[in-house]
Amino acid sequence: MVEIGNAAPSFELPSENGNVSLSDFKGKWLVLYFYPKDDTSGCTKEAIGFSEQLDAFREAGAEVLGVSKDSVAKHQKFREKHDLTVPLASDEGGDIIDLYGVWVEKSMYGKTYMGIERATFLIDPEGVVREIWRKVRVPGHVDKVLKALTDHAG
Repeated sequence: MVEIGNAAPSFELPSENGNVSLSDFKGKWLVLYFYPKDDTSGCTKEAIGFSEQLDAFREAGAEVLGVSKDSVAKHQKFREKHDLTVPLASDEGGDIIDLYGVWVEKSMYGKTYMGIERATFLIDPEGVVREIWRKVRVPGHVDKVLKALTDHAG
């Protein structure tokens, strides 16, 4: 389980712009967010929120990257449909999702199943996890992450 103060687990994942890795963000802050599925209501609202605030994150010295098990092609359709600017990476095999501890047992309508917990990790320019939000509720989340970033980054 990743905890605050730990080195962020390394990753390399495919995205619509080629492979993306943790090392690509060395020297910058990274907001790494995991979400269950493209084009569902909560995930769409979250992606739109990060897209709308992407310039503010970049002004504060951070990049934002969303990750789910959806394919790169599905991510591309999702981005086009909702005019998203936030980059999305695909972890179809779930290795990185598992590494970050966000593959969890969930329940809906009395049935349990495994799925991605909506979670966000704030990683500093040296690759250290500075904040973690688990079981994220979408309303107000992007603003909380941006505030934490500006508090840490100064």
